[in-house]
Amino acid sequence: MSALTFDKSELGNLEYSLQREMLATDRIGGYMSTTIVCCNTRRYHGLIVAPIDRSENTYLLLSSLDETIVQHDQHFNLALHRFKGVYEPRGHKYITDFQYTPTPTITYRVGGVILKKEMLWIHKRTQLMIRYTLVDAHSETRLRLRPFLAFRDKHALTKANMEANGHSYPAINGVKCRLYESFPWLYLQTSKPGTEFVPAPDWYYNFEYLQDIARGYEGHEDLLTTGYFETELKKGESIIFSASLDEMGSTKTIEEVFEASIARRTHKIDFISCLEHSARQFVIRRPDNRTEVVAGYPWPGFSARQAFIALPGLTLAQDHKEDCIDALDTQVRSMHDGMFTGSASAAVAADAPLWFFWTLQQLETKLDGRTIWERYGHTMKQVLESYRCGIAGRAVLNENGLIWASSDELPLTWMDSVVDGRAVTPRNGYQVEVNALWYNAVCYTLRLAGENGDMEFVRAWEELPARTAASFNEMFRLPQGYLADCVGVCGADDTIRPNMAIACGLPYKMPDIETQIDVLRTVRQHLLTPKGLRSLTPRHPDYRGVCDGTPAERDFASKNGSVWPWLLQFYVQASFDIDGDAFLPQAEEILASFEEDIQVYGIGSINDLYDADPPYTYRGAISQAWSVGAVLNIYRMIRERKGEK
Repeated sequence: MSALTFDKSELGNLEYSLQREMLATDRIGGYMSTTIVCCNTRRYHGLIVAPIDRSENTYLLLSSLDETIVQHDQHFNLALHRFKGVYEPRGHKYITDFQYTPTPTITYRVGGVILKKEMLWIHKRTQLMIRYTLVDAHSETRLRLRPFLAFRDKHALTKANMEANGHSYPAINGVKCRLYESFPWLYLQTSKPGTEFVPAPDWYYNFEYLQDIARGYEGHEDLLTTGYFETELKKGESIIFSASLDEMGSTKTIEEVFEASIARRTHKIDFISCLEHSARQFVIRRPDNRTEVVAGYPWPGFSARQAFIALPGLTLAQDHKEDCIDALDTQVRSMHDGMFTGSASAAVAADAPLWFFWTLQQLETKLDGRTIWERYGHTMKQVLESYRCGIAGRAVLNENGLIWASSDELPLTWMDSVVDGRAVTPRNGYQVEVNALWYNAVCYTLRLAGENGDMEFVRAWEELPARTAASFNEMFRLPQGYLADCVGVCGADDTIRPNMAIACGLPYKMPDIETQIDVLRTVRQHLLTPKGLRSLTPRHPDYRGVCDGTPAERDFASKNGSVWPWLLQFYVQASFDIDGDAFLPQAEEILASFEEDIQVYGIGSINDLYDADPPYTYRGAISQAWSVGAVLNIYRMIRERKGEK
């Protein structure tokens, strides 16, 4: 497995360093994210981005922190910002080293001064700590720290205004700030008694975010600083800066929390250890006993579909079944009238409730079937009955045993991009993966019901799978051998898309062996890449090999060519089901193709999607739950095939 390393000689090269972004989370919904040289290139980058109430919204409070070395009345600003095309200051030229483990650490050298900076997000509380250590110096050295504040929704941008409160108020060995009354106080404190805070409120204008501009969005922001900290440091001395929504009781407490927290950090040294750490970052435990799965960082929110798909890889691959159970229980508690709510409802995502059953099937590798049935059997039956009765006029079980899902208002499958009010990939009707998931869900529920003595359910539903399978194979099996992507009012859509791979990669499948082989052959010929499956064959006129340009152009490309890693787990499972252990070399090759990804784009993680054409450029969110979950699931499959634990 590849080690996580960085080229020290390239750290001062912005083409190298600005393309590498780091992420740390507090496991309760907040995060820190920026580039490895601490230059924000997105509106979503910041040192404290966190929820401030019970909603799912997160807010960027502390954008950045400028460090300045003062020696012999000379000032050396270690920060890096871009203002309307110009980088100023250019502190990256002082960086000599970057390490990611056990916590992101940057080393600066200014003449004879060597300063080490360790950035640490504290778990289970909204708090960032940064420890500065003066490793070497030959004369009096002072350190100045200037925080830049935003206090805004993470999707928005701040502009200079008269409403913002630029004053700082006393706190223990520091100050507290609150730009607007609707926000909580942000406590800025240090561990060194007597550190001076100099009030100097001022707006800095036109911070420029290159990634936002490249993605077709507004990318300029004004940030407010209320002043700066300054203290003298002696050789070998450290000072810890703390930014938190809770006031630390003493300077000693700051030091104790930092030491205890960094001692618990796992070492992220290679491919799998990085992915396992990344997986844990997606599972959020709310103070109100909710456990949720963040779809991705830094901008995606919560998607039940993605949560169900990601959970087995994120949790069960590391034997964290409690996280999986708690996340499922959170969804179950929110049910209304026999159906999940929010993004888990079939009214907005026709397939989402059916992924719940697939997740339970993976969970059964850690729990016995009786426990699954006792805990979730009632929910399983409710969900199936909801489809039979019809859900919001959008998803319903028809007499032929198949699910018809249709809406003029919004796309109901994972191919849900919309441009100018119209679905990029219109798929109203019988979708191949929705009905494959339906069949899988019914068969699985029947098995558990039969094993646990619920014969009333068995009698009511046992004839359905055969009817569903007969209708499916009649409608979806194409003369070309593979499966239609969907069947609508105009008949079968023979467009080659990856959704048919899901139908062949589920525990219960309707296509016969010959069809499965044809599907895999078609997928390999048209869709398979080292990074995932293309969303459309390159032979189609709508195919887009590169996902860039305006938001509309990117939305179109994302479902008409772009490569999605999460689909690979179903291709790999289907291939194992057909070829057995003979597929192991190909599976290991697929896994190895992601090893270098942990060192670029989103450090230690896997992003959302890739360009469909070589060199398969990274796109989308820097860290995506179902991408990480899928790769860890493939890793689990390989280990099980090889008899490893």
